Amino acid sequence: MTALDVLKEYWGYDSFRPVQEDIISAALEGEDVLALLPTGGGKSVCFQVPAMMNDGIALVVTPLIALMKDQVQNLEDRGIKALAVHAGMARKEVDLILNNAAYGDFKFLYVSPERLSTELFQSYIDILPINYIVVDEAHCISQWGYDFRPDYLRIGELRRRIDAPVIALTATATPQVAEDIMAKLASPGKEKRFKLLVSDFERKNLSYVVRKAENKYGQLMNVCAGVKGSGIVYVRNRSKCEDIARMLKDAGESASFYHAGLDGATRARRQEDWKTGKIRVMVCTNAFGMGIDKPDVRFVVHLDLPDSPEAYFQEAGRAGRDGRESYAVLIWNANDLRRRSQIEKTSFPSLEFVEDVYQKIHLFASVPYDAGMGHQVKFDIAEFCKHYSLNTSMTHYALKYLERTGHITYSEDIEIATRVRISVERTTFYDIEFQSKEMLQILEALMRRYAGIFSFTVPVDEAAIADSCGISVARFRQTLYQLSLEHVINYIPADKASVVFLHHDRLRPGNLDLSAAEYEKLKESFSRRSEAMLEYAQEEDLCRSRYLLAYFGQEKSEDCGKCDICRKHMPEKEVRKALKAFASLHSDGCGTEDLAAFCNDPVNGLPNDAIETARDMIDNDEI
Repeated sequence: MTALDVLKEYWGYDSFRPVQEDIISAALEGEDVLALLPTGGGKSVCFQVPAMMNDGIALVVTPLIALMKDQVQNLEDRGIKALAVHAGMARKEVDLILNNAAYGDFKFLYVSPERLSTELFQSYIDILPINYIVVDEAHCISQWGYDFRPDYLRIGELRRRIDAPVIALTATATPQVAEDIMAKLASPGKEKRFKLLVSDFERKNLSYVVRKAENKYGQLMNVCAGVKGSGIVYVRNRSKCEDIARMLKDAGESASFYHAGLDGATRARRQEDWKTGKIRVMVCTNAFGMGIDKPDVRFVVHLDLPDSPEAYFQEAGRAGRDGRESYAVLIWNANDLRRRSQIEKTSFPSLEFVEDVYQKIHLFASVPYDAGMGHQVKFDIAEFCKHYSLNTSMTHYALKYLERTGHITYSEDIEIATRVRISVERTTFYDIEFQSKEMLQILEALMRRYAGIFSFTVPVDEAAIADSCGISVARFRQTLYQLSLEHVINYIPADKASVVFLHHDRLRPGNLDLSAAEYEKLKESFSRRSEAMLEYAQEEDLCRSRYLLAYFGQEKSEDCGKCDICRKHMPEKEVRKALKAFASLHSDGCGTEDLAAFCNDPVNGLPNDAIETARDMIDNDEI
């Protein structure tokens, strides 16, 4: 089958998008590829099609567990067998999955980056029939990227043991970051360089709008009223997320909120309600949106200044993926400037503070000196900070830097599955008098599905077992609890927790390598990106689209004609045309307030002198 045959058979498309075919051709020829595609550019097809055309299994490294699960489900819906290994899974479950990947007829193995260095995964590398190493969100491997993750460096080490081409993909990489990605992923001892393929990042259907406003909420309401269809509103913190959603609902808007503090079931339900249109506007932190395939988002509003153009471009790019007219609106004011210095201070606490947090983690978990390597510690950051009277934000970033320097892995809000072990002997199992037939039915379903359940505690798919027994998940949990009271099973209920994984034995004070020189470079890099974002917000002459494209290294571009700056510089004839069109919609007449609202609209506003032009047109009986 040709690549187009595979695309038609499994995805139902008749043609590839721009650059997709070039990426697939290079991959099929065995070249290492770095592909820069904008959000919504169809990255997954670029590695899924060539993987389907070769024997073996594609190893896909991605940090996004929700996206990982979605892609596995999407592939299975198309009749393609796929597996996933991520944080929160028990060792036995991971062992079974890796065994299936090695000896089964699966085509894709999704792995979170922290799993790459585990002893179990390392033991399988030489027997996994890997045809491609796929690196999603490839900017995470670069220390100059806005979202560097140390575990990504393990991918470079894999190349010493796996002789397979790399397909690296990202939507946000400056030229410097792209060079760093290719250097980090280069095959050791080979002259062959990566093939860099860059899509046109211009989004012709997307209008970028910036508004400086003291009343951000009023501007947001104008956007919601002025643009039909679904939208996303990004804010910086969880409490503000809930407050804005509440205000929108009080104003009669169909809105809800989403952040990492919600339990998995609630997040999944709200995401689904938004995708299906039951909720029109989702107010969220940046925990929302990664990997969500909703093409008809008509507007994305940022109520806080993002940390970098990379973050903004990716989040704003979730609007209009179906090619229809959409809007990316940034609303800011002087408070954002004041917060910038505070954000930098909390994002880069002193190295003395970082080392102090390192020691306190071990104290908190009762880990002595020269011990602790490999320990996985359940970690409640709020409780930890309260116990030691620490600033929560500074502690969060201290943990992130300890992760960056290889001392720990900090995984937030991991969903930990229900776990069960049948504690009675298999030989005496059917001698037990159970209180109900339901108990026996559940136990038999567990035995059929989980072969080792008498020997060790296994993670249980609650929904699948409950469904096979014809009962609700709530009833299933209640019955498991009753069985545990009868000492028939060991039952560990599902949980959601943050986890700290200790990479080495506890070091004594003064022995921690925190690389002060690199820390300073990171601060400088953060400041440059933050300054670039502020420049974007304050820009008054350069087209918004051209500014962003130039930041990402695309030198050739034209004014978009849609952003607030392009509209500010509209020729008078265009202004007159817009005013005539507005007047024609109000054949019975309208008030000056309506006209002013139209001219100052936060999405489709006209130049500052549009009101004067309107007065002139009225005097000349044009309107």
